[in-house]
Amino acid sequence: MTIDGDRPSATPERHQRAGDRARAAEPVWSRPRGGRRPKLSRGAIVAAAIAIADAEGLDAVSIRRVASELGVRAMSLYTHIDAKEDLLDLMHDEVAAEVLIEGELPDDWREAIRRIADREREAGLRHPWLFQLVGRSPRVGPNGLMHAEQVFAAASRLTDDPREMLAIVTAIDHYMLGYTLRAHHSAEGETGALGGIEEQPYVRSLLADGRFPHLKPVLEAGIHAQEDFQQGLTWILDGIEREYGGRR
Repeated sequence: MTIDGDRPSATPERHQRAGDRARAAEPVWSRPRGGRRPKLSRGAIVAAAIAIADAEGLDAVSIRRVASELGVRAMSLYTHIDAKEDLLDLMHDEVAAEVLIEGELPDDWREAIRRIADREREAGLRHPWLFQLVGRSPRVGPNGLMHAEQVFAAASRLTDDPREMLAIVTAIDHYMLGYTLRAHHSAEGETGALGGIEEQPYVRSLLADGRFPHLKPVLEAGIHAQEDFQQGLTWILDGIEREYGGRR
């Protein structure tokens, strides 16, 4: 998500044009890091931004706020990044490092996918603001590329067809994202899609007349959302194995 009003209005126009040209020409990871002050490094800027987003949400992140947390002037950050978009890209890629599997992937494709999906879910719960970046399509950095390489390496043990590999990865990714987003909402005190509707007088009256015999026991049991991530993942992996598992 892009947050307006991020660049200070005092930024010289020539600096804005230079920054725009630099960003259009190459991604932030391939540009010089700039600056030599130990307190102000690209890593420190990204760490401060992530800490703010974790505590207060992505809307709280701005160049000025990060500079304030680091005890420097906002203009100082522009020796390391050209724009707020750079910062969001760097934050996204820094979190991508958290989901990387160290060393070799497990030989078993199911175990490899489970380990990756578990790390993705854990990172999503630690950094819920990531969901705001999903629709933004951030530039993929080195950690993001390595994560994608590991995911497709696991899928390649079932099939060599790129379309089939993408279908496998997408199915698992959609499940992981949906589960993690709902788990995050539950952690914030929100319930699942069915949560609380049985308390509504109108709904109770409809349940009482027998029109919803299959829905009624679920609501009466207070089951609002799936709580077992591994069970759902097993069902998906079982289906994938039936489709592709016998090919190799």
